[in-house]
Amino acid sequence: MRTHCIVACGAALMMVVSKYAFFDLVSDGVYKMSLDPSRIASTIASGIGFLGAGMIFVHKKTITGLTTAAGIWATSGVGMAIGAGMYAVGISATIIIIIVQVILHIRISRLRGANIKRLIITNVDEKDFQSYIHAIMEERKVRINNVTAEKDCGTGLKGYTFTLELPPEVNEDNILELVNYNCKII
Repeated sequence: MRTHCIVACGAALMMVVSKYAFFDLVSDGVYKMSLDPSRIASTIASGIGFLGAGMIFVHKKTITGLTTAAGIWATSGVGMAIGAGMYAVGISATIIIIIVQVILHIRISRLRGANIKRLIITNVDEKDFQSYIHAIMEERKVRINNVTAEKDCGTGLKGYTFTLELPPEVNEDNILELVNYNCKII
């Protein structure tokens, strides 16, 4: 919220400056200059784009920060509208942006699907281990999409890789607590 407020105020200030700061140069009667206040407005849009790009992160093949960056860019537009004296447009845009952010955030968090993870278990010497894991996952309503098993010829121990679909209410720690073996989740 603080970032959005600062961006809106800064964009409004720059718009007011671009609109009114250079009238003394135009109005002295000696020089006939034409000024283009839209130049500062265009640099605001590109500058805020640079700021928004700094908020976009890629972590574990997941992109975050796009909505925040777009929100900041839209906030600069609101600030420019307010700075240009277009109060109704700025206030209307603010209301629309807030409604869209709130409604879509609620719907997306409710519709968020299962989380796909890989459970890797090594050094297993028990028979029917795969059935045991299936039973544990079934209790938690975790779906197993794929299973890969490998056997170490030297030790005779097995290693398993389970591809799991975790429902939203189950996290990685819940699974690791259930499985008391040498395992990791990717």
